[in-house]
Amino acid sequence: MKLAHHPGVSMANVPDRPMASAPWPLGIPDAEFHQRTPLKGLITKSEVRVIALSRMRLREDSVAWDIGAGSGSVSIEAALLARRGAVYAIEKNAEDAENVRRNIEKFGVANVHLTVGTAPDGLDAWPDPDAVFVGGTAGRMEAIVRLSARRLRPGGRIVVDCATVENLAEAMSSLKALDMETDATLVNIARSKDVIGLTRFEALNPVFIVTAWRKVEP
Repeated sequence: MKLAHHPGVSMANVPDRPMASAPWPLGIPDAEFHQRTPLKGLITKSEVRVIALSRMRLREDSVAWDIGAGSGSVSIEAALLARRGAVYAIEKNAEDAENVRRNIEKFGVANVHLTVGTAPDGLDAWPDPDAVFVGGTAGRMEAIVRLSARRLRPGGRIVVDCATVENLAEAMSSLKALDMETDATLVNIARSKDVIGLTRFEALNPVFIVTAWRKVEP
């Protein structure tokens, strides 16, 4: 699939090849993904990823957007779920975008299309989505949410991953201003850790997951 070029935005399509013959189970371990070494750990954690993907309600033929793709973990798992559909990912950081490409290759997902740029620039070239995941906004939350809501297909969903209360407040207010139904979930995860033969739990940073959808008229 050839996508239009936009100034300041580069497109990177995956070469034609078959999908992975044996898909990974949902909730791929974080360590399996190529990540930026100095910032290793800044990834949508597997537990949070599973909840976000469930909120997106992907079908086999869904079209999904991943905005602020980071390492591409959400893109990869969305592509495995929507095996007959497509995932369009955008990432502004060149090093992170290269990791997305490496992860696309590793997991054998031929239905991921990567844009290197800053959303919402370049999104007009993408097909309308059934689901949108927003993992990073570069300070452009309102514009991204507004465009996503305008392009969302009937019955579609927008899922926003917020690590701060400021982003949570902006996401909720932006979505409500568009007259969308919203739901927010606070996810607190702690993982077990071995300490000299004993087991204790280590907490991950809390994450807010905001889900939005169009009101259905009676």
